[in-house]
Formats: sequence, C-alpha cells, structure tokens
Amino acid sequence: MSTPLAPVLSAFWDAERSWTLDTYLAHGGYEGLRVALSQDPATVVQTVKDSGLRGRGGAGFPTGMKWGFLPAPDGGPRYLVVNADESEPGTCKDIPLMMASPQLLVEGVAITSYAIGCNHAFIYVRGEVLHVYRRLLRAVEEAYAAGYLGKDVQGSGFDLDVTVHAGAGAYICGEETALLDSLEGLRGQPRLKPPFPAVAGLYARPTVVNNVESVASVPQIVARGAEWFTSMGTERSAGHGLFSLSGHVTRPGQYEAPLGITLRELLDMAGGVRGGRRLKFWTPGGSSTPIFTEEHLDTPLDYESVAAAGSMLGTRALQIFDETTSVVRAVTRWTEFYAHESCGKCTPCREGTYWLKQVLRRIEAGQGTQGDIDTLLDTCDNILGRAFCALGDGATSCITSAVKYFREEFEAGMHTPASELFPPEASALFEYTPTQRERSGALAGSGAGGH
Repeated sequence: MSTPLAPVLSAFWDAERSWTLDTYLAHGGYEGLRVALSQDPATVVQTVKDSGLRGRGGAGFPTGMKWGFLPAPDGGPRYLVVNADESEPGTCKDIPLMMASPQLLVEGVAITSYAIGCNHAFIYVRGEVLHVYRRLLRAVEEAYAAGYLGKDVQGSGFDLDVTVHAGAGAYICGEETALLDSLEGLRGQPRLKPPFPAVAGLYARPTVVNNVESVASVPQIVARGAEWFTSMGTERSAGHGLFSLSGHVTRPGQYEAPLGITLRELLDMAGGVRGGRRLKFWTPGGSSTPIFTEEHLDTPLDYESVAAAGSMLGTRALQIFDETTSVVRAVTRWTEFYAHESCGKCTPCREGTYWLKQVLRRIEAGQGTQGDIDTLLDTCDNILGRAFCALGDGATSCITSAVKYFREEFEAGMHTPASELFPPEASALFEYTPTQRERSGALAGSGAGGH
C-alpha cells in the first residue's frame, strides 16, 4: 500500500470523552479561530481559496470560491447554514464527526462566519438523529460559556450566534434550497435558481450553505496554512477526506485518507471483501452515483479521475457488494427509496421514479416483459436533466450504470426471480428475514401490467 491514512478530522475520535470542549482544547482546539481573528476576513477567505478545499457534500464545488460569491455588504444580515442533513444511502461520515468531535464543527462555523461577515449561523441536523442533535446543542452551549460564541468572541469585537435546528426528516432537504425553505418553516422543496442562495438565500438574504465536513476542515487549514492542505491529495482535488466503507467488507468504518487513494488500497486496510469473496460492484459516492465494478479498483478516488471513469466522487460513500448480491435487487431498493423521497414538485421525478419502481419490481420478481429494459432506460432519459433538482438525476444513475455492466441480470428477470438467482440470505449482513413480498411471491401491489 502506497497511500497512508491522514487522520485530521478523526485524529482524536478515540480519545476519552472526545466530544467535550476540554478534550478538544487539549488537542489544539480553537487555534484556527485565534489565527483567523487576528487576520482580515478577506485573508481568511483567500487562505481557503488557496487551499483548494472543495465541498465535501457531494458536488465538490470550491469552498472559498463559494464564499466569494456573496455580494458586497449592504448593512443587512448574511447567513451561514451548515447542511448536516446527511441522508444519502451509504453516507455516514458527518454524523460520526458530529458525535465524536462536535467542537471541530463549531470552530469551523465560527471561522467561516467571521470570514463571510455572518453574525448568525445555523446548523440544520436530521431530526431522526436525536443523539447528534443533543450533542451539538451541548457543544454550542460549551462554546458560548467559553467565549467562542456570543458577543465579542474572544475579545475580537466579532459577535456570533449559532442555532442548531432539527429537521423533520426528508431526503430532499439535503438539497440546499429545500433545506432553506425547511429552515424558514416552509415545506422542504427545491427553489427555482437563479437567484442562488449567495444572493437570496435564507430569509431572502445572502447565504452560504456548506456541508459539515467542509466547514470542519476549515480550522486546520487556517491554523496550519494552505500549503499544508495542498500537500495531500492531488493537484485539483487537494486535501484529505472521510471515506465510508460499508457493506460486504471485513472491517467497515470511516477511513480518513488523502483524496486520490484507490478502493484497492482502502480494502487492504479494511481487510478486503468479507469471507474472501470477490468484489462485484460498488458505489464511489453513494447510491446516487453510477456504480463501479472490479475493473475500477485502481481508479484514484478524486473528483477528476472518478468523473473520467464515468461516475462521481460524491460523498465518498463506498458501498461494497460481493458476488452473492443481485444487482437488480439492490437497484430496486435504491429506486424505491428515491420514489418515496421525491418531493413531488416536478413531473419527471414524481412520475418517473414511480414507474421505474414498478418496472424494476417486475423484473426482480422474474415477471419482466419484453422491452422492460428499454422502458427503464427511456424513462431514465426522460428524467435526467429534466428534473427540478439533482434527486431525479441521482435516481437514474444506479439504473443506467447497472444495465451497462450487468444487463444479463436484468434480462434474466424476464423469467427467473432475483431471489432464485441470488438468494437474499447469502448476501445478508445479518440474520435474514424475508419480506412480505418475498414470502407471498407477490409484487406487493405493484402489478405485472405494462408501463
């Protein structure tokens, strides 16, 4: 293995009571804020630009450039909103970060707010993760008591309030404008852009929306300098990141490494595919990114290399599936998720994901009809690029890539159920309990009629 791990965000996750302010300060906490407050805000923004930090929420947009899109101050408020609504299937990096080292995020919020001229920041957390919500509330409370938040932060004259907000639990609220609507008390649905949040975001004021990991990366960049950050990763994908390995892997978990590491290297660290089985397919960035196969084991996991290979780095949610897994079954489950989570605002996504689900259920049950594969691809084509937000696009990615690499499994669905070709109990990570649909042999109301 040539690429080492780079524990920065996860450096003291195993420390005793790592989530407390005392532990954080013992590991150099708030040094970045001290440095930032001694500089001009524009200098802090330039440092982040020079570091090449790209958004860790999936899109990979340069963070410093995003900050720079804010218009000139006009005397009114401007906001920072941290997107902590982690909900992409397979993604599990922000929640453990907030559980193990919430003060790292709080410090990042303070530095970012100072840099962009924000006096009131919001952290939007999924409502289901009540334990994370409570831990963040406590971290913010400790930061206020120590003078890292509130009036006259550390005697600098800079004021900052932080509000931790719990969402109601909706995948669509991971989309930044739907998140803003939800934060305002409205139904979480994507907004028409332009105007972009940088111009008219929360309460129609200039707003920066950043992912948890993006904001949490800022303190070390400011404390150690841009050159330290660019010494890791690749030329255009600088720095380190959390890679979430899950599924059929011997030691699943968070592996923090420089961008550009390969899955082969990560699997070596994680003990390989469980039981010595062979890798069949995997996702480089969660279920909304096109799947990869064994031939992509040595693809560098950076934004450019993954895109050149036909997928997206996304949230670096590496879901590993071995040879016992039915591609059709996996894709059907993902599609059922997207159909359920579609907000219904636009027709291509609302109707398209519904029909994709019906056709896939039919194929999974071995009751596929002639032309079903073409129907799937045609429906995906009618959604891709025509949906109101990226949910529709993401819902098509796993289907089109699965058909590309495993078309024969979809063709087998014309006559043989996936449960016969790939018994679910063989691929289950835990004790397998058949679903009602599998027990009854029915399609749970999906029907076997045509599209």
